[in-house]
Parts: sequence; C-alpha cells; structure tokens
Amino acid sequence: MANLAKVGVVLQCSTSVTNFKPSRVILWCFFPAALRTADLREIPEDVISAEERLLVFRWLVDLRLASTICSLLLNTRSSTKFRSTPLLKSAIMTRRGEMFAGLSVALVTPMNPDGSLNEAMLRKLVDFHVDAGTNCVVPVGTTGESPTLSHDEHDRVIDVVCEQAAGRIKVMAGTGSNCTAEAIRMTTHAKAAGADGSLQVAPYYNKPTQEGFFQHFRAISEAVDLPSVLYNIPGRSAKNIDPDTVCRIAEACPNVVAVKDATGVLDQASQILSGSDLTVLSGDDSMTLPLMAIGGSGIISVAGNIIPQDVLALVAAFNAGDIAKAQEWHHKLFPLCRDMLGLSTNPIPVKAAMAFVGMDCGPVRLPMTALSAAEVTSLKATLKTYGLIK
Repeated sequence: MANLAKVGVVLQCSTSVTNFKPSRVILWCFFPAALRTADLREIPEDVISAEERLLVFRWLVDLRLASTICSLLLNTRSSTKFRSTPLLKSAIMTRRGEMFAGLSVALVTPMNPDGSLNEAMLRKLVDFHVDAGTNCVVPVGTTGESPTLSHDEHDRVIDVVCEQAAGRIKVMAGTGSNCTAEAIRMTTHAKAAGADGSLQVAPYYNKPTQEGFFQHFRAISEAVDLPSVLYNIPGRSAKNIDPDTVCRIAEACPNVVAVKDATGVLDQASQILSGSDLTVLSGDDSMTLPLMAIGGSGIISVAGNIIPQDVLALVAAFNAGDIAKAQEWHHKLFPLCRDMLGLSTNPIPVKAAMAFVGMDCGPVRLPMTALSAAEVTSLKATLKTYGLIK
C-alpha cells in the first residue's frame, strides 16, 4: 500500500498497471482544504508511475475534481510525454462550453454625452481586450445596459463588436429576452453578424414555470444553431432556473453549452456539474475562485472591464495548479469587487470607474442614474487602495 496523504488518496494497487483497479482507490475528500497543499509533483516515481497517475486521475474525474487535479497532474516531472497522448485526453472530462473557458468580459456600452451610442469607443474596448488577452467579450448583457437599448441599437452593438473582433477574440452576444420570439430574432441576427455564441438570460418579469424555462430555451436552441450560454440570475429575473431544469435543457439541447451562474449558491453549481456536461461560468466576480474549485471553468466578469489582466492571472494560477497564487489574487480582487461593484446597481459603478482610469464610456441611461457625490468619494478611495488611481 502506498499512502499518498498529500493528495488525500489511499492507493491500493500492484506495481503492474494491468492489475491496477481504480475502484480500489479511496478518496478522503477534505476538499478544498486538502488540495490547498496537494502537489502530485512531490510523489516519487517509485511510489506511483506516470501511467498510474493517469489512471488515478481518470477515477477522480468521476468525482468532479478534474479542474484542480488535472492542473496539478500536468505539472508533474514525468508528465511531459503524456500531455498530448490519447490516454491523458481520454482521462480529462470534456465539457461542452470550454470554448468560453477563462475570462469573458461583460462589456459596458459606451455612450456619447447626449446618450447616443459611441461606436468609436466600443471599438476601442474590443481592441483593449484583444491586447489584454481576454478570451471573450460579451456585448449587450446587463452590464451593457441592454434593457435601455432599442432593438436597432442592440443589433448595432453586436454588429460593431463582431466586426471589430474580426476573429481575434470570441464574441458571446447577449440575445436573451422574456419574449421567446424576440430572443430567437436577436439570436438569429447575432449568428449572421458572426458571433461565436449567445448569452440567454432567464426570462424576467413574467416568471415562467420550470416547464416554461425548458420550452423557452429549447425553442431558441431549435431555431438557431449557435452555441448558447444560459444566464441564471434570479436576483434580476425574479425566478431561479432549477438545476434539474438546467440538466434537462442540456439533455434536450446540444447547442446549449454552458451556464453563467449568478445565484451565489455553490450547491446549485455542483448539481449542474454533477448532472450534466455543461461548462459552468461564474456570474459574480467574487465567486470566480470558489466556483472554479468545484469544477467551474472561468468567469463572465464585470471587473474585467478595467482589470482584465488581474482576473486572467487568477484563472491562470488556478489552472496551473498554483492554488496559493490563485488565493492571493482572489483576496486582492475581492475588496475591489465588493466595494466597487456593491456601491450601486451594475453597471453604474463600473462605468464611473472606467472614466476615472482613463476609459471614459460616458453616462448611463435612465432609469440608471449617476453615483452620488458620497458614492464617487467612496469609489475613488476603492480605486486608490487597489492602485488604479493616485
């Protein structure tokens, strides 16, 4: 018996790989605490061979710990020759929406002083995120003030973003609606514009039943062949898409590839990860690391409008297996996310912050209103503490 206490695993096996039985592995799951110090690199080759590591990992995948264990496994001294082998590839669970893994940024919609669209600034934002290494931009979501855009403006923002992206960065267009026919129309337009996917918010205000949610998303999926990401934000939509419903949608709709989870409930995300092959993305900046720790694949971020490199650094550290560094970034980002984004209704604070850091995107549209003088003072203090302004 080899006692692999560093990763919380007791492994009973013969030295012969042919006799190795993953069913005889017992996981002592003190996750995430056990994995904070776990490091497969510290396990010598004479204790467990490289191929046996892969078999151990294959079993662990079934326990939905793949995100963390894989990143550690890929850093072992002996793993280089296995990184692109079929054995390793087959051991890693493939989720549908990994094209949207990493950092997606929920873009603000720049406005001129008169409230009209500022297309020139919108193009600059796309270029900014291409240069920053952001994986995907998400126009006309909540942060993009979609409720106050006309249908023509909504379509135009998607057109401009897709044109400026020009294949250099992915585009996930916000095309959700509480009217199924309108969601289909906007999603059809986004596909024609060249979007890589769509973000479909839970129908708001009319509060569908769980069957209504299912029928709504299935109708969009059947009408438009474009990868879509469900957006579950009960704080705004007034009703939760239950995990069982999400899994049912996943089973019926192959082009539903991911969920943006803004519920703040890790149990719900865990149930989706366990019950489907959907990619799960955090919808709250402060939940990025906790969600990735249970198998999430990244974040659709508001804070990323001003600090994309820092959010990318958190994601990269976690994916590299450097949990301590990921925690360090989490604790650096958390006060900014709490004190900036919690100051007022999104996107009021982030638009104000962008002006202070030299990325002025103009005013918000009514019924959104500017920060009060006291809120501006608070925001400046938060930005100064983070080091974004002097």
